[in-house]
Amino acid sequence: MIVDAPSTPSPTPTSGWLRSARLRTTVCWLVVAPTALWAALRLIGLDRGPLVQALAFTPYVAGFSVLALALALALRRWWPAALAAVAAVALLGAVAPRAVASTQPTVAGPTVRLLTANLLAGAGDARTLVDLVRRYEVDVLTVQEFTPDAQAALDRFGLDGLLPHRQLNPEIGTPGSGLYSRWPLTDVGLRRNLDGWGFTQAYGTIAVPDAPPVRVESAHPSAPYAVDQVGAWRADLKGQPPATPDGGLQILAGDFNATLDHSPLRALLSTGYVDAADATGEGLTGTWGPYDGDLIPPVTIDHVLVDRRIAVRSVRVLALPGSDHRPVLATVTLPTR
Repeated sequence: MIVDAPSTPSPTPTSGWLRSARLRTTVCWLVVAPTALWAALRLIGLDRGPLVQALAFTPYVAGFSVLALALALALRRWWPAALAAVAAVALLGAVAPRAVASTQPTVAGPTVRLLTANLLAGAGDARTLVDLVRRYEVDVLTVQEFTPDAQAALDRFGLDGLLPHRQLNPEIGTPGSGLYSRWPLTDVGLRRNLDGWGFTQAYGTIAVPDAPPVRVESAHPSAPYAVDQVGAWRADLKGQPPATPDGGLQILAGDFNATLDHSPLRALLSTGYVDAADATGEGLTGTWGPYDGDLIPPVTIDHVLVDRRIAVRSVRVLALPGSDHRPVLATVTLPTR
């Protein structure tokens, strides 16, 4: 007698559905968990080591968190959806206000147009920069990575006639700094970050007619380009001059190598500064790409920080061929004397 071998049971519809449900749940957790972790790190202010560079891209993760929530809801995975909702609210709460203009103080003093530009070791196109100063009737210009060749080229194209008052420290490479003004400068000086061997920062007090004196500094803290540079980056940001709410007006303008998602920059703002781009709803406009074909999305590391008693009227992010940074133009109104 021939006995048939036992056959393998066919998968039931129920077992297939369970496998599909587990797969959907796993996919949701894999998508949602990173955004939740990112939100926690951002809220805690845990910008240490490699997280410093990563947190610069928080606005992009905030946008992705909405997609993660939509996926969890579409697949009806309720626990992942709940976590995704918390992460999205946290990230959007931190990022979205930068796209909304805030109420400015009521002041009736003179208007000042300030432009800041990182020249990429002097490679930024001098003719274009002078054209920007002329076209937008810039009153104050701060430059970083300012070289002797850049100084000569800027004057050759007419900057000396437009902004004759200056405190300059051109250096070969990236440490140089400069401050140009339409109005006279007093109390000028220069300081060097990283305990005397890093980027320099030119500063001076500008005598704007019919307004209190304003101290302006060309800011350029160290860049956190490697893990072993994070300590210097943090020290340089901590060493920036704080605002003086009960004293004179101050403006810091330059390449801060930090975004509003970095806790040291937020700590500096808390002393009494306002980020001009954030105040005008332009806080999500990228200023550093780089714009040389690398697959790195733009981030906002160039800022104009103004005393809270100064009203910010507008901010424009412009273009400067030859530089990997985009100049930032801020128009502000000062208090009267």
